[in-house]
Amino acid sequence: MKRHFRIVFLLTLVFGALVLGKIEAASSTVHILHVDGTIVPVVADYIDRGITDAENSSATAVVIELNTPGGVLTSTEKIVERIMNAEVPVIVYVTPKGAGAASAGVFITLSGHVAAMAGGTTIGAAHPVTLGASGQESSEVMEEKITEYAATWIRGIAEQRGRNAEWAESAVRRSASLTDNEALEQNVIDIRADTIASLLAQMDGMKIEVAGREIVLETKDSRVQENGMSFIERFLHAISDPNIAYILLSVGSLGIILELYNPGSIFPGVAGAISLLMAFYSLSVLNAYWAGILLIVLAFALFVAEVFTANFGLLTAGGIASLVTGSLLLFSGGPSMFGLDIDWWLIVVVVIGIVAFFTFVIQAVVRTQRQKQPTAADGLIGMEAEVKTTLNPKGTVSIHGELWEAIVDDGEVGPGEEVIVTEVKGLRLRVSKKK
Repeated sequence: MKRHFRIVFLLTLVFGALVLGKIEAASSTVHILHVDGTIVPVVADYIDRGITDAENSSATAVVIELNTPGGVLTSTEKIVERIMNAEVPVIVYVTPKGAGAASAGVFITLSGHVAAMAGGTTIGAAHPVTLGASGQESSEVMEEKITEYAATWIRGIAEQRGRNAEWAESAVRRSASLTDNEALEQNVIDIRADTIASLLAQMDGMKIEVAGREIVLETKDSRVQENGMSFIERFLHAISDPNIAYILLSVGSLGIILELYNPGSIFPGVAGAISLLMAFYSLSVLNAYWAGILLIVLAFALFVAEVFTANFGLLTAGGIASLVTGSLLLFSGGPSMFGLDIDWWLIVVVVIGIVAFFTFVIQAVVRTQRQKQPTAADGLIGMEAEVKTTLNPKGTVSIHGELWEAIVDDGEVGPGEEVIVTEVKGLRLRVSKKK
């Protein structure tokens, strides 16, 4: 009996182990990361965290859904390095949400162990922005150096991944771009898929090299696990956009100026200070050009000076020129940008709004200055006074608790009645009956 029991027990263990093994094999997991927007430090940290989580949980692969117009060079370098050294397969999947894989996105896409694009997406235009580079060397020399570096870097990435290195270099040197079908035909990407499910099915069975070893992907029946940004990461990423940073800088400056005009109003000052702090964070992570920032600050200073001086619009004209120039230079001052700038229509809207605001303020100040400022005595004319002693025609009246000698124009007015001040002669008032 005991022998039979032992046999049954052993068979149960073996069967259970087989079932658990099948369940474990069937429950292989693919982590999904989402990058939608500019490539900035918070995105680099998010991808690093996502890949690390996948490595620690022995995930089958990591898929980065990518949609970016460009980003900061240092952040792009950090992301590419992390993907190239990942111990888990990293698939970069360009999604059809807008810009596709532009500029910095080309480097990230080509660095993936598997590169894929959805229908209707594009890839390319990876020429670095170097306008207005500072330093002793001319901008042309600096541009040539940065372009050469970027071209050599992207060619090395493409060659290591076995992709079209010639086209990759042309994306940097000539801002070449391809559609999803063209990219697949020219060996820029490996897969064209319209959904994650299709992507995982097409990858299944592919042989790739990860961390120096060759592996075969088994992704067809993998479970998909979303690993999105945290709330703080999403917030920091949202404000790390050139357009948002520009708006925050403008709104913050206006808020501080309004608080200076109306001390104690509190709300404009608080809102302006918060907006400026967020703007300074965005400008720092985006490597904004200091000349652009100073020109925008100068523009607001000229607008404020126009309010207090009568220069017939000369300072306003200078402020408009400074604001437009600073806006155009704000994100074009260094060799560390890939496709980041401010939308031209936003510059137009902000400039018109700020000019309209200061025009309104200047007109209000001019109207106030042109008004005749009454003296203390003249200020009594037209005011109501209460009769204290009978006016017949002389007597006393009270205005704001002060007693004045008064003469009524006509008739007699008794105590408690109200009269209107019509004239001030020294310390004596001339009043008339209130009608």
